[in-house]
Parts: sequence; C-alpha cells; structure tokens
Amino acid sequence: MTPQTPSPKVARALLSVSDKRGLVELGRGLHALGIELVASGGTAAALQKADLPVVEVADLTASPEMLGGRVKTLHPKIHGGILARRELESDRADMAANDISPIDLVVVNLYPFEATVAKADTTRAEAVEKIDIGGPSMIRSAAKNHAHVAVLVDPDDYEGILQELKDSSGELALATRQRLAVKAFERTAAYDAAIHGYLARQEAPSEDPFPPRLSIELSKAAPLRYGENPHQRAAVYGSVLDIVEPLHGKELSYNNLVDVQAALALILEFDPGDSAAVGILKHNTPCGVGAGENPLQAYQRAFATDPDSPFGGIVIANRAFDLGLAQEVDQIFTEVLIAPSFDADALALLRKKKNRRLVVFRPERIDRAEFEWRRVYGGMLVQEPDVAMEDVKSAPAVTARKPNESELRALDFGWRVAKHVKSNAIVFCGPDRTLGVQGGATSRVDAVHASRDKAARVGNDLKGSVVASDAFFPFPDGLETAVAAGATAVVQPGGSTRDEEVIAAADRLGIAMVFTGTRHFRH
Repeated sequence: MTPQTPSPKVARALLSVSDKRGLVELGRGLHALGIELVASGGTAAALQKADLPVVEVADLTASPEMLGGRVKTLHPKIHGGILARRELESDRADMAANDISPIDLVVVNLYPFEATVAKADTTRAEAVEKIDIGGPSMIRSAAKNHAHVAVLVDPDDYEGILQELKDSSGELALATRQRLAVKAFERTAAYDAAIHGYLARQEAPSEDPFPPRLSIELSKAAPLRYGENPHQRAAVYGSVLDIVEPLHGKELSYNNLVDVQAALALILEFDPGDSAAVGILKHNTPCGVGAGENPLQAYQRAFATDPDSPFGGIVIANRAFDLGLAQEVDQIFTEVLIAPSFDADALALLRKKKNRRLVVFRPERIDRAEFEWRRVYGGMLVQEPDVAMEDVKSAPAVTARKPNESELRALDFGWRVAKHVKSNAIVFCGPDRTLGVQGGATSRVDAVHASRDKAARVGNDLKGSVVASDAFFPFPDGLETAVAAGATAVVQPGGSTRDEEVIAAADRLGIAMVFTGTRHFRH
C-alpha cells in the first residue's frame, strides 16, 4: 500500500484574486491562525487597507511587476514554493540554494474573461487583455502538488476551509486538498474552453458558424431526483436556474425541465404587448394555445382545445399570472405553472397546494441564438436554433381564392403553434385559439384525422377554421380531409413534388392556401 501523505501545516498563503468577495475576511482568519500572507497588486492593497500584514510578491521575488502587470507571479520563488515536493531531499536542496520558501495555500481566481466577452460591445483587444496567464499557472501548480498544497478558486469555499484550519490546528486533510484540486482543474478547464470558444467564433467564417472543435464546459447547477424514469440518474448543468426560478413546490424534475423548455420556446412566439397568450403543454408538446384580452380569457380558449390533457400538464403565460387565471387553473391538478411574474394574491392562492411547482421565467436572460445539441451514439449533433417566424400575412397565396383578414389572423396564429408541435404537426385553429392539435403521427393524413377526431370528441366545431401544417402536404388527401372537417384556409411551407396537384385540389374545393417557403420540423 502507498503510504498516505501527512497533512502539512499551513504556514504561508499566496493570495491573488480578481474577485475580492470574502478576501478580507479570509485574510483576517488566516492571519489569526499565524499564517503569513503573500499577495500581489490589488489583492495586497485590499489586505493592507484592512490593516493586515502582507508580503508583496514584488518584494518576495525582488522583481517588480512589469509589462503593465502582465508579469508579476511568473517567478521561481513563486512556482518553486508551490511545486516543491517536501519529501524529496533534492527539492529541499534546490529551495535552500535559491532562497525559496514553501507556499502551502494558494488562493487565486481569474480575470473575468467570461463576463467581459458576454458584453456585446467588447472588442477583441479588450477580451485578449482579460486572458489570465499567471493565475491559471499558479492554480495548476498548486492543484498538481495537492499532496502538499491546497488551492482555493471559489470564494464560497473560504469559510469552510477557515473552519477546518481552526479545527485542525492549521492543517488541511488530504481529502480536502484532493477535492479542491479537482475543483481547480475544473475551473481552469472551463476558463480555457471559454477562451477557445470566443476566439474560435471570432475566426469562424461567416458562412460556417460551427467551430472545428466543440468545447462544452458547464457547471453542475443541481442534482435531479431522477431522469425520464426513476431508474435513470440525472442532473442539470449550466445557467438554466437563472432563467427559470422556482418559487414554490417540489424541485423541478428532468421531465419538468424538458417540458419547461418546450413551453418557453412556444410562449416566446407571442408578444405580450400584442395580447395575452397562454399555452398548455403535455409531454413536451402543446395541447392547447389561446390568446385574449387577459390571461384568463387566453387560458379558457387554450383549455377548450383539449379538456382532457391539461391534467398533470404545464401552463405558461406570457403576462403576469393574475388571480383570475390562478382561480381557474386551481380547479385541476397541474405540474408546473410558469409566467414572467405572479401577482401577490395569485401566488398566495397557488401556494396552498404544496406539490404544485410555480416558476418565474426571465425572458431577458434567454439567448435564443444558442446552438441546440442532441446526443447520438459516438458524438453530438449541433444545429442553429429554429428562431425563424415567417410573416404569414405577407406569404404568397398560391390558390385562386385569397384568405380574408380573419383567416390570415388565424393562419398566423396556427403557424406559430404548429412550429412547436412534434412532426407530423397539424393544427386546426381560429384567430385566437387552437381547436385541434395533433403531433407525432407517422403520416400527415393520420395527423389530420386524429386532430379532427379529437376536436369532434371534445365538442370543438371546425367549421370555418384554418389549418397549419409544419411541412408540405405530400398528397391531396390530407388537405381534402381537413376541408371536409370544415377548414377554409391552409398554411404550409410548400416544396412537394406534388404541390401543383395539392394546389389544384385546394382550388377545386374553393379554399385559400398560402406557402411560407419554410419548414418547421420538430423531431
């Protein structure tokens, strides 16, 4: 068995931080334990301002900062003190010969590169200046030598490490140093990935937005109780919980988050300045969407599409969840309610059911241009998101009869919904509500039949409705079935080899049809 390295007593700490959060408190705690503080630049100044004794890096190395601060910690007296293996006589001899003292604790966080490049007006030169060199070098040195050195890269860890030092007479356990080393390498990996991603995007030709190498670095946001099924483990990564903030109820599950993503993508198609809109989703697909003067009216129109499916589903509104909507929704069990805000009286009512999840979403934090990823065996599929939305009211009518104003409004509404229904998608609707929705069918005519039949079963009259189809009708049969059910106008992308045959059928049936020229498959 390999003998375990004894826990070294921390006698000297090197501090060099960009984020000064918690720095002074950490410095005071270390000083109280008799630990010598070595610091550079602004870190030293902050500690000195707090009346803490500090050895400046420039004094330790007998080398001034140079090149505008680009070179300050890249010195043998720094890296030798961090990397020295205390158990090796040869390392100890080198340290003595070069007047190097060991450094037992390294506290470093990095220049804010990610925050800098997140600003729209950042220039390449500004971004490059925020690429930290000395910081990652010290972090990696300390993490490599974690048998002897502890490394802190996160201010949230300061309090716990100070407590362990107090409880253990100035020592840190090997398990602690190992844990901190893993976190340190995680940080430098994410930092390098951010730099690579930014520079790769800068260099990518405009016609090819995809870099030759894809780096994905996301921090674990939270563990999930399980995945799609109880026997599958799961977690969520990234900034999801900065965009969707739970206010009440059980933790969001894997399936909840998949549904929330689908709900957000749908509701972003409807401008709250135009009208209130409410979507009801089940199993990652819309089962009803409505618009109205207020959220309650919009919900009632959405609910009427399919009164069976909302039980246990998701409800999302594009405006504040008010008391009227809350009272109506409270009549059935729903898994998740989502809105940009909740009125206080609505929140008080909805919180009475402990298992119902209430979530606020932050539309201003959503980047709709982010790539979409899908895992496949052996790799990853990456695509640009489908954020296109055609102006249906300006789309060319390919039939002899042109749609009237009411039909155009309905076609526009249906087109926005069909984009978010799984293919093959068929949506019967009016100007402000869905009347029949079907997705996931293996043929388009089957989707028309299923949508028509569901509408008939729940009592939705399709006479005078319009139909939106996410992709072209490959044969006239789907169109003929929709018209027989009562549809008077159709929106579809066109593009079939049988377009002329389908247009001829539409003219024969006396309906209006417009082609958008853009397909919206959702597999």
